[in-house]
Amino acid sequence: MNTAFTALLVPTYRNMLTALSAWLDKAQASSDADALMAARLAQDMYPLSTQIRFACVQVLEAIYRLQGKPLPEVAGALVAEGREAGDHPGTIAEGQRVIAETLAQVQALGGDALDMDADAALAHELPNGMSMDLSAQQYARDWALPQFYFHVMAAYAILRQQGIDLGKADYCAHMLPFIRQGAPAG
Repeated sequence: MNTAFTALLVPTYRNMLTALSAWLDKAQASSDADALMAARLAQDMYPLSTQIRFACVQVLEAIYRLQGKPLPEVAGALVAEGREAGDHPGTIAEGQRVIAETLAQVQALGGDALDMDADAALAHELPNGMSMDLSAQQYARDWALPQFYFHVMAAYAILRQQGIDLGKADYCAHMLPFIRQGAPAG
């Protein structure tokens, strides 16, 4: 039986990539916006520019892997750029371009493009040469979403640390239409 991974992943990726783009819009207003791309939470962590690229790579990896397709060349290029971002962080405009291109790929997916048997075997190779044997459900739930959120949250934290005016409403702006006034539903 196929599992509706599309219904879970596509809105999540769309909502959070849109939020990430909005955060960069706010950052663009700072006095030295592009310098933010080199900012880090800790010396041994990647900078903001890498967090943006790696968040997008996580999206591409999931949408291609769950369709049984090889990763596109752009994913490898983003990983390479991300690893070099300490020396060449790029600009906010470049980050926005990567987000927009990734969002376009997400939006182009059909209604059931990522749906597959939850128990289907997926071998996931890590950059360090290790591999994980996972079911499609384990991959989506325990790897694809947490890895994506790790990089998105790191980007949020870096921007907050650098003084960009972000709050909970910026993080979950996609939830604002659901807010209502008055007593909670009983």
